[in-house]
Amino acid sequence: MNSTAPCPCGSGHAFGTCCGPALSGARPASTAEALMRSRYTAFTLRDTAYLLASWHPSTRPEHLALDEQPPPKWIGLDVRAHRPLIENHAEVEFLARYRVGGRAQRLHETSRFVREGGCWYYVDGDIHG
Repeated sequence: MNSTAPCPCGSGHAFGTCCGPALSGARPASTAEALMRSRYTAFTLRDTAYLLASWHPSTRPEHLALDEQPPPKWIGLDVRAHRPLIENHAEVEFLARYRVGGRAQRLHETSRFVREGGCWYYVDGDIHG
């Protein structure tokens, strides 16, 4: 992806200064929200390696298949809340919108994150409605 293009996460920043450094491994996400945004961007780019690497080992699946046909077209991310919890733990509530075969879908989730060794990891989440 072009580093000057708008970042898919909807932050309003360029990919090269937003999620790009996290996805390339140049700089870890600084907050749970930043990790959530980078994971959304990874879904838009179908970057399974990043999604697995940013998933906590205690809950990470062995494989992640993103081979749906037709593939989803991710069309927007709305971060509704970022809640730091006890030390090195946080929650992020978000609404992700996408289309599959022209049909609009949405994923509303509250995700849990943990920071270990200076890096944030996705642990799990609760899907709403």
